[in-house]
Amino acid sequence: MWIHNLNPVLLSLGPFEIRWYGLAYVFGALFSLWWLLYWQKNGFLELSNDDVWDFVFYALVGVLVGARLFMIIWQPGIYLLHPLELLYVWKGGMSFHGGFVGIMIGGWLFCRRKKVSFLQIADLMSFPSLLALGLGRVANFMNGELAGRLFDGSWCVVFPGYDASECRHPSTLYAAGKRFLVAGWLYVLSMRQVTSGFSAGFIFWNFMFFEGLGRFIVDFWRYDELYFALSLGQWMSLIMVLVAGYFLFRQYKDDWKKIFA
Repeated sequence: MWIHNLNPVLLSLGPFEIRWYGLAYVFGALFSLWWLLYWQKNGFLELSNDDVWDFVFYALVGVLVGARLFMIIWQPGIYLLHPLELLYVWKGGMSFHGGFVGIMIGGWLFCRRKKVSFLQIADLMSFPSLLALGLGRVANFMNGELAGRLFDGSWCVVFPGYDASECRHPSTLYAAGKRFLVAGWLYVLSMRQVTSGFSAGFIFWNFMFFEGLGRFIVDFWRYDELYFALSLGQWMSLIMVLVAGYFLFRQYKDDWKKIFA
């Protein structure tokens, strides 16, 4: 058993605070920028440097707006009564599914404006996005939020804000590990893209399928309200798996063969 006593604030400068949670998203934005510029300089992305900066801006706005607005679904009692709380991003509380929808919309708007392939950019963004999401789950643990279900194993955690006599699964760390594992797979696919030449969208649908599947499984250890035996996050993830699975295993059969060629 371990009692959670981590400080979610890395550094305080008067009224300003630098939180681990905010740093995870800053890192995600900067790493995504570097990643896109790397592929652009190597001829795999036909965008100017300014265009890459613009895309990251679109993506970041989409993630923040979508992730925060979806929190109304998760915690209506808080955000409907206190809507200004939606602006306090640094305190945590970012819906993955909302951020996913937001970045999809932001990316689509950018690609439509620049007349570039949405699926090509979605492929390139899959790895850095999931890496940042993994760090976000670690930051969730630092915040002591999204506690798991009751558990009395040797690695259980007593979270702040919950009954001190109850030990729980560190489900956010499970989620982080799952995301780092899937991110590793997406990295391998991204590197193989150079030699194998996967069809546009193949890496993105891998991201959507395995992230959705992993979230569906890991959430069985997360403490959450259930609707017909599953949490809201699991139902949304199941939709992701079904949609991605349809495209991934129906339209990309030749790309799977390239992996093992």
